[in-house]
Amino acid sequence: MGHHHDHHHHGDSKLTLAVIINILLTIAQVIGGLVSGSLSLIADALHNLSDAGAILVAIFARKISRRPQDSLMSYGYKRAEIVGTLINSTTLILIGLYLIYEAGVKYFDPTPINGWIVLIIASIAFVIDLATAFLTYSAGAKDNMNIRAAFIHNLSDAMASLAVVAAGLLIIFFELYFVDVLATLAISIYVIYHGFLLLKRCILIIMQAVPDGISLRQVQADIESLTDVVSAKHIHIWQLDEHDICLEVHITHTPADFEQLKTEIRDLLKDKYHIDHTTIEPSVISA
Repeated sequence: MGHHHDHHHHGDSKLTLAVIINILLTIAQVIGGLVSGSLSLIADALHNLSDAGAILVAIFARKISRRPQDSLMSYGYKRAEIVGTLINSTTLILIGLYLIYEAGVKYFDPTPINGWIVLIIASIAFVIDLATAFLTYSAGAKDNMNIRAAFIHNLSDAMASLAVVAAGLLIIFFELYFVDVLATLAISIYVIYHGFLLLKRCILIIMQAVPDGISLRQVQADIESLTDVVSAKHIHIWQLDEHDICLEVHITHTPADFEQLKTEIRDLLKDKYHIDHTTIEPSVISA
């Protein structure tokens, strides 16, 4: 238990460091964007600021999710991380839409851009963004949707910085100032796309949809294939969070040892579908 606590604490420390780095980078990019006249650099700065906010939301949600169940939250607080992901995915979409608007304004009212300032700051930002993406990934992004949302914020920002670097080079060597707008649009589309992917996943969990990879009909068929089960009806399957799956079912069975049958059903569901929380309502068929 102590090791588990230390692992979470270490992960939170990495996330906190990533927040500080993102805030400092945002300040540098805003100054550079204003001085150079580059919208894509300011767009990248806004995305960086959203990264810091995303990580703060992820940290807060993770801390709440560790609280045990109580008289108010009988399932516990695990869905706090889903709410955190919902906030971050919605923020991603809103930022993307705002950047598209700004790109339109910039296109119809262009201003001179200092390509060298854009190139230098964006290059530094790219390296820093990769570092913060690594920090968030190593804090548990692989196994946690909440942290993964923060990781996508940071990874997409690294890609955005790379796009701004390309824009800076094209401005310096070819004076193609419109690529600043194109880079902003590319950043926006990428951000919105990932925002929608995460938002969809959150909504499905909150709406208690059947988890991916599980078929209600197949679950019913598997339960009914057991020797003493006559029928399985009123099956409901949902997720508490991205890992914990629950199921409730009404079964009709022959006059057999129900405790033994219940164990068989639970073992089947756990082994094949990774369902840990099962509620079974029995009815005995007349002999």
